[in-house]
Amino acid sequence: PAQMISTILVGCAMVMSFVLFFTLGDAEVTKVTLFRFIEVGDIDASWVLRLDLLSAVMLVVVTTVSFLVHLYSFGYMADDDDRAKFFSYLSLFTFAMLSLVTADNFLQMFFGWEGVGLASYLLIGFYYKKESANAAAMKAFVVNRVGDVGYALGIFLAAMTFGSISFDNMFAKLSDPSFVDAGFMFLGINWPLLELMGVLLFIGAMGKSAQLLLHTWLPDAMEGPTPVSALIHAATMVTAGVFLVCRMSPLYELTDFASGLITFVGATTCLYAATVALAQNDIKRVIAFSTCSQLGYMFFAAGVGAYQVAMFHLFTHAFFKALLFLGAGSVIHAMHHQQDMRSMGGLSKILPHTYAMMLIGTIAITGLGIPGTPIGFAGFFSKDAVIEVAHAASGTMSGYAFWVGIMAAFLTALYSWRLIFMTFHGEYRMDKHDYEHAHEAPRVMLIPLYLLAFGAVFAGILTKGIFFGHGDDMMNIWDGIVAGGISLIDEAHEVAYWVKVAPFVVSVAGLLVAWNYYMRHPKDVQRWIDDFPLLHRIFTNKWYFDELYQHLFVNSLHRLGMFFRNSFEVSVDRFGPDGIGNIMMQLSGRFSSLQSGFLFHYALAMICGVVLLLGLAIYLAMSGISS
Repeated sequence: PAQMISTILVGCAMVMSFVLFFTLGDAEVTKVTLFRFIEVGDIDASWVLRLDLLSAVMLVVVTTVSFLVHLYSFGYMADDDDRAKFFSYLSLFTFAMLSLVTADNFLQMFFGWEGVGLASYLLIGFYYKKESANAAAMKAFVVNRVGDVGYALGIFLAAMTFGSISFDNMFAKLSDPSFVDAGFMFLGINWPLLELMGVLLFIGAMGKSAQLLLHTWLPDAMEGPTPVSALIHAATMVTAGVFLVCRMSPLYELTDFASGLITFVGATTCLYAATVALAQNDIKRVIAFSTCSQLGYMFFAAGVGAYQVAMFHLFTHAFFKALLFLGAGSVIHAMHHQQDMRSMGGLSKILPHTYAMMLIGTIAITGLGIPGTPIGFAGFFSKDAVIEVAHAASGTMSGYAFWVGIMAAFLTALYSWRLIFMTFHGEYRMDKHDYEHAHEAPRVMLIPLYLLAFGAVFAGILTKGIFFGHGDDMMNIWDGIVAGGISLIDEAHEVAYWVKVAPFVVSVAGLLVAWNYYMRHPKDVQRWIDDFPLLHRIFTNKWYFDELYQHLFVNSLHRLGMFFRNSFEVSVDRFGPDGIGNIMMQLSGRFSSLQSGFLFHYALAMICGVVLLLGLAIYLAMSGISS
């Protein structure tokens, strides 16, 4: 009953989200005030639902994927004794994300921001009896706290600068030159307030969206149940950072350094994660690093100023990435929770429906389509748009982002088709008993795959006009909701033909390379590994970021803590509680020797006491007489 109720309610929310998406007028912002949240001095924060196209897109993404994950979990978690708790965590996650995307001020967004972090901790550590799951949950929580410090400082700086945490009040004051040029002196340097604010808010986005340096929690999050991976990595937590940057577009339009930083970090993350995904053998970790890479595309699109295109890729990515994760869950379910692709192979005959759905997801993520025509899967329209706006942009980092995007497109195709070929093609490499008893997922798990596959095919062509349209049409849709981007998108439509063809060419090249090495000559893969062992170790070990952080931060802080602990014991305990205790022990030992237990000792003490009392009485009496 619990899972049925939560699934029905999320389904109702999904229907209402689609109604809102299709009925909300162009460039329309609707606000629904629910209650006064907090009022301190000039800071007045009410709980207001902000409904515009930006939040409507996120509502559709969050509720659709959440509903399908709820439905999928009926089959995936059927034998788990903690089903009710699992569904309650899923619903909490969805509520927190909806609170975040409908926020009208920083405080309300912070509530959803931290709620998503809490729910992710609960879901990643759902299998609490596994030590690795507990460690992964704690790691996600701690790494995100690092980003959240930057996010919180950005909010404080906004409140101090503008005297308000309301988005509309903040955006209105950004047109005042006194705010644009404001700064403060520190260490002899004039720090521009808006640039610093933009960087701090982006640090928060880096943590939530697993961008380079704050990305290490993402692969470990695979310790949670597979439906959790689909929800976190496709529609909720990891997209929160992209949404934040797009919501703050009026700020980032005025901050060249912060925007350049977003472009650089996004592009670098895009390439880094693609190289790591190429060397992973865990099917879920391949898709996890794929998520990290695709988020990099979204960020560098936002960094060059094409916020609508960033949201376009976010929208399409939700469908094909959720499809890939849930398809991987179907494979894991059939393989009795085996996740190593080296122990799979030949599953296309046993899991034909899952294979077909994952094939659609792979075609979508690699962006296959026919350049210059409206024929292509979802990723073809959105990822190509990201690369085209990067080429058309004039920012300092846009050229770097363009070429990195091209290279990452090749690697995306390579690792995606590698996953398909290793899992579904060739000879089976598993135990014969497991192969013979592998079976297709139940219908309740396949239905969400079919629905997501529809989105992976048609989401791009159906919504291209909204996110990557032309001139006046885009202005009518986005004016007042997202700042900038319209003229850049118009320029992107006019880029050279080779720019439009390049992503398609490298994607096909990635497919051919994967087919050659994982279908025709699989033994040659080991030869490449033997020829480039250092490169393979770097990619396999995720460029050693975990080991680096362990050495620089964890071990160093542990040693520092042990130093303070030992110093505390010497300087405080020895002269404090322990010292006083030792003194009292010594004194009590001396006094306890008087309690010998011999009667004549007590009699002697009594006689001495009587003599002392009599002597005192006589002394006092004599003193009185003399006076």
